[in-house]
Amino acid sequence: MPELIHNRPAAGIAFIIAGMAAISINDMLIKQLSGGYPLHQLVFTRSAIGLVFSLALVQMEGGWTILKTRQPGLHLLRGVMVVLSNMSFFVALAVIPLADATALFFAAPLFITVLSIPILGEKVGPLRIGAVLVGFAGVLIMQRPWASSTGPETDRLVLLLPVFAALTYALLQLMTRKLGATSKASALSVYIQVIFILVSLGFWMVAGDGRFAEGSDNASIIFLLRAWVWPASGDWGVLIGLGLNSAVIGYCLAQAYRLADVATVAPFEYVLMPMAVFWGWFFWAELPDLAVWAGMAMIVSSGLFVFLREQQKARKIARSAIRSRI
Repeated sequence: MPELIHNRPAAGIAFIIAGMAAISINDMLIKQLSGGYPLHQLVFTRSAIGLVFSLALVQMEGGWTILKTRQPGLHLLRGVMVVLSNMSFFVALAVIPLADATALFFAAPLFITVLSIPILGEKVGPLRIGAVLVGFAGVLIMQRPWASSTGPETDRLVLLLPVFAALTYALLQLMTRKLGATSKASALSVYIQVIFILVSLGFWMVAGDGRFAEGSDNASIIFLLRAWVWPASGDWGVLIGLGLNSAVIGYCLAQAYRLADVATVAPFEYVLMPMAVFWGWFFWAELPDLAVWAGMAMIVSSGLFVFLREQQKARKIARSAIRSRI
């Protein structure tokens, strides 16, 4: 039986924009909490709460039967990719300003578009590839590797973590596209939450007492390996919000890449950049300069071009189909 590949670009773009908004809130909250909690505790709490909401969505989309799958290995590999992506990005986030880390992460849409050609066999024309390259050039302008704003004290390896996160995220979304032909978005979200919980529990069993962080002055290492602590009363609302947000992220991203062509959806992930800039300014007084705004303009323009180009192509296909029936 052939796979059912959905093609609803407008819906896919709407879901990816909603997912990016939820991710921006998630990143802001994680960065705020990084000074007092270990990363694996935040991941466990967020995913445990998010799993409850995701299971509720499962009931809305068809019940427990939709959790059955004939591709458990691919689901597991997808889960590993999302864990690697999230952990790498959040470890860097403890040190790097939010906007800088997000800009580095935006190698992901370029990876997605290029890798969708050999992995999924999708056809991406030179105009769309050119538009994504323009967007990537905008990311480079915003990051300004020739004049890093992170300072010489930042380990250069830490700056590579968001790029590694981008690569694993790209592989994750390509697998989502393949799995989305036979799996509901809520089921995909549940699988991810369960894998996050298992990985974070593994961290807790090995490093939950904080012994591996003792004596370290590296903020990323401390964030990753410090001891678990009971949450302060004022943080419970934030942690519950993280959990709900986690369910929204998992659902929206899965739906986006189920419903639309990868090369169409991916450039719209760039809307996360101005959101990250806003949170950085609002909470940490990190205000972008003129070069950053110029890069953002290039990114938004390239994303809009890809959308318009996809719409134009869809109209041509529709007209050809109508003429063939006349």
